[in-house]
Amino acid sequence: MPIFVVLLLSVVAEIAVLVALGQAIGVLATLGLLVAGAVLGAWLLRREGRRTMVEFREAARLRRSPDREISDGVLIAAAGLLIILPGLLSDVAGLLLLFPPIRAVLRKRMLRAAERRSKEMQDQVWLHTQRVRRERGAAAPGSDVIDGEVVSVTEDDERVPGDGPRLLPPQRSAQAERSDEQPRG
Repeated sequence: MPIFVVLLLSVVAEIAVLVALGQAIGVLATLGLLVAGAVLGAWLLRREGRRTMVEFREAARLRRSPDREISDGVLIAAAGLLIILPGLLSDVAGLLLLFPPIRAVLRKRMLRAAERRSKEMQDQVWLHTQRVRRERGAAAPGSDVIDGEVVSVTEDDERVPGDGPRLLPPQRSAQAERSDEQPRG
């Protein structure tokens, strides 16, 4: 529902700006401004898209994480979408996204939001795992309980030569015993 409201408000705002601008400077000038914004946007979109692709290839060649290039690519794609949409406000927003300093500010905010969301998801997974372990009766990780018996052996204990563990002969399998019973021919 909130996305529908935002879209509706953006359409109303675009129409209101176009009507107001048309009344202030004229219909032909308003249409010329829209066409000029689309042409400038297409040119900037190609230039910044190529630059980002070159930087992405360079990051891959140097084997470093292309976080910056990927987020720039996403912002450039969003700018292209805004420029394609009809309206002056969306064109201005798209053109602003194509300028590197504005993308740098938005990239930092996007990365901070992604890190915060990632931390929240990790916390939720950890809490869910703990709840499932409690429901199944398992102990917390790292606190495994092993049943055993402690035997204390000190030098004071007397060692009797025959008092050690007895070695038993190896047991034979049932199949080996059957093969011994058969006459050899």
